[in-house]
Amino acid sequence: MNPGVQQPAPSDRHAASYYAASSLPQPDHPALAGEVQADVCVVGGGFSGLNTALELAQRGFSVVLLEARKIGWGASGRNGGQLIRGVGHGLEQFSKVLGDDGVRQMKLMGLEAVDIVRQRVEQFQIACDLTWGYCDLANKPKDLEGFAEDAEELRELGYRHETRLLQAHEMHSVVGSERYVGGLIDMGSGHLHPLNLALGEAAAAQRLGVQLFEHSAVTRIDYGSQVRVHTARGLVRAKTLVLGCNAYLNGLNPELGGKVLPAGSYIIATEPLSEQQAQQLLPQNMAVCDQRVALDYYRLSADRRLLFGGACHYSGRDPQDIAAYMRPKMLQVFPQLAGVKIDYQWGGMIGIGANRLPQIGQLKDQPNVYYAQAYSGHGLNATHLAGKLLAEAISGQQGGGFELFAKVPHITFPGGRYLRSPLLALGMLWHRLKELG
Repeated sequence: MNPGVQQPAPSDRHAASYYAASSLPQPDHPALAGEVQADVCVVGGGFSGLNTALELAQRGFSVVLLEARKIGWGASGRNGGQLIRGVGHGLEQFSKVLGDDGVRQMKLMGLEAVDIVRQRVEQFQIACDLTWGYCDLANKPKDLEGFAEDAEELRELGYRHETRLLQAHEMHSVVGSERYVGGLIDMGSGHLHPLNLALGEAAAAQRLGVQLFEHSAVTRIDYGSQVRVHTARGLVRAKTLVLGCNAYLNGLNPELGGKVLPAGSYIIATEPLSEQQAQQLLPQNMAVCDQRVALDYYRLSADRRLLFGGACHYSGRDPQDIAAYMRPKMLQVFPQLAGVKIDYQWGGMIGIGANRLPQIGQLKDQPNVYYAQAYSGHGLNATHLAGKLLAEAISGQQGGGFELFAKVPHITFPGGRYLRSPLLALGMLWHRLKELG
């Protein structure tokens, strides 16, 4: 392993990421012991679970939240921190199921999702380094054509934030690299410290009366008109259950587990850069992302580190040395960083669905069991939208976006848990080869 690079923490603590090293205080919540009762039991202490709990508590429900490890331990506390408009990919594919108006509503919810995060941060005064400004990066002229269509669609949807197309000669105003032929600036998207956002939301939920339990992995669920959720030392009885485990659902519910594929994503953080270096790399301090299948995404932290991520892995095996794996990718973009040290390396699982649309719904044979998962890389905003939609549905509110998401069918990945990853890896290889053609 690289000398000086932080090594992974024990599995019951946060990953040894830059976020964990620079986070707000991480309070220890108790493990569940004995029996408790609530209106709703939420399983999963990431953004899906926290935001569902928050929204329900604001509506007067009693809520118990169970987290197997630590609040924000999974993707919510270690992702790229990029807060980008939109949910799903190619929403027009769902027009046969939802109709054109339904697709339009989905697109509008993709914009609303970012506003929900904005409102959370403002309402609860969460110190998470929220910074506005994002740019999609074009790797080839065809990408830029797509950006022009995106910008026009945003105008038609009434998007209230500045968007601007950039040509190749303008790219140095955003990124100090020669790799890109254009871009699309979006001042309504941005970046933040995700673990601090999760910790801030957990504190807000607790103030609203949500009971938070850590180190409380669910061992068994007894379904019925009242669910019984078992942990090693405790039991929750509730009228309603919400499963918000995403890529870390494991075998808890095989029906849902078969519809989401865990895929590894990895990030490195440099040592703090000088103001001059930071200004050269990202002059406007925007988050950026390119358009390749094995995409690069990167941004600056509040203390001027470059956080560089990407390299989605479907094999189920993490690289032995994440820094050694990711550093060459960073240097392809920024060769001027050849002498810069890598201080942190970490990875984690994101949940991917076959059609790349978040899966938000309820179990057909257990209508008091709700779920949200498979955000496919748009989790920071889509989880917050999911929490709102689930709370609306559980409280009986009709006509919201929950019904739209619940209408969309989601296939089960073929081959069972051991063949899913190799099959998807082959599919992604095909897409990469097509990208080169």
